[in-house]
Amino acid sequence: MKYYLLLASLSLWGLSGCTSASTSVDVPTTHYATSSHYEQPTPEKMELYQQTMKTVASGIQNDTEYQRITLDAPEKKAWFKNLTFRLWDRQITRNQFMAEGLAKYPIHRHEFEFIVKGFANVCKY
Repeated sequence: MKYYLLLASLSLWGLSGCTSASTSVDVPTTHYATSSHYEQPTPEKMELYQQTMKTVASGIQNDTEYQRITLDAPEKKAWFKNLTFRLWDRQITRNQFMAEGLAKYPIHRHEFEFIVKGFANVCKY
């Protein structure tokens, strides 16, 4: 049943006007650049990113399957912020985001997919 719901969600997500042509969130086995290789945000971009993150996070309460990712150390919080910023700023692809996120938190596929979908629904442009 979950498979059919996921398939239906991904189908609708693919029709969203905010997404690019590729809507796949499959995790490839290729190694990608780490968080240390990204363009630093300008203050203007950081403000827009934070607004988008607040909008995406506001949907968490409506998702009964969402399990918070444990970000209990400053390093973990910085890693997550860098990773999500790079996705939001399109410095990495959805697949790269998923691969990097799942490499660190393998049991949180749903949560990383939630973020990908949230960013697709809340365009920054």
